Amino acid sequence: MTTDILRSDELKKVDPVFGQLSFNDHEQIVFCNDKDTGLKAIIGIHNTVLGPALGGTRMWNYKTEWEALNDVLRLSRGMTYKSAVTGLNLGGGKAVIIGDAGTQKTPELMRKFGTFVNSLGGKYITAEDVGMETADMDLVKEVTPYVTGVSESRGGAGNPSPVTAYGVYMGMKAAARYKFGTDKLDGKKVLVQGVGHVGETLVGHLTQEGAKVFITDINEARLRELSEKYGAVVYAGDDLYAAEVDIYAPCALGATINDDTVYRIRAGVIAGAANNQLADENKHGAILKERGIVYAPDFLINAGGIINVYAELEGYDKEEIMRKTENIYNTTGEIFAHSEENGCTTHQSALRIAQARIDAGKKEKGA
Repeated sequence: MTTDILRSDELKKVDPVFGQLSFNDHEQIVFCNDKDTGLKAIIGIHNTVLGPALGGTRMWNYKTEWEALNDVLRLSRGMTYKSAVTGLNLGGGKAVIIGDAGTQKTPELMRKFGTFVNSLGGKYITAEDVGMETADMDLVKEVTPYVTGVSESRGGAGNPSPVTAYGVYMGMKAAARYKFGTDKLDGKKVLVQGVGHVGETLVGHLTQEGAKVFITDINEARLRELSEKYGAVVYAGDDLYAAEVDIYAPCALGATINDDTVYRIRAGVIAGAANNQLADENKHGAILKERGIVYAPDFLINAGGIINVYAELEGYDKEEIMRKTENIYNTTGEIFAHSEENGCTTHQSALRIAQARIDAGKKEKGA
């Protein structure tokens, strides 16, 4: 005879789903499992007040399923505010697939993931993220219309990475103007942490303007390649956070600004593409403010990607995509001004402006 009563140690593994800090009134969490393809995925839908929850799918070899859940909760929440602060009629969602994208991703797995997305009836629309390519979105497109970031030959806006990088570049220039009095990056020392698709394009913009670019990444072959291609310097110091640079640009995974690093950072500006750069957004945001370090909110300046894929839903062209992305410069400046006027951190300022738009949308719907 079996029993449904859980022991206390088992309960501890169950309780955090709704109780953990990363759970922020999310509307829906979907666990997807398929034995035949080996698919194990989680879809997080944070908020759909302003529109369907649009956000990319990340494939990563998480150490535990709890780590994957925490990531999708943080990422989906960030998408809500990213769309809201940039004026898009979208909600926030994200998906993660647990596994090694290099060895475990197959066409069958991607199609099966697409069937789970399709089952949500458009409440969640997916796109590419870490570990994904435009070709993967094309496979998902075979089984569901609820996907963006597909190839241009299939009517999509193509790879969003270059647009994401351009938005980060615009946000970085706005932050430089606020901190240094000019948005000219010629001669500025910039450390780019993570040189994937977005990081490389950012390096290209920076070197073209004449910045002194340092790069770091776990992929040494990639570092050598980009060093030769752009003339960037591979950072060789023992502590990249203590590097004597003007701008630190985290473009890999999140939470690099944490209890261990926040007091070591010497850069005057932090502006990068990574999501959720602040391990504790209130605590670490406040410390950066106290230290006089200008932080460009990640969910604002990396919004170029969502602007790019949103074009597939709204039907506007590449020129309009770039115009909207370039406007990140102005919005970032407005966030800094709001932060100064209200005595709050730049992250809190961006959240408040985004939340005000969500609240207005909720009121309009009579919810």
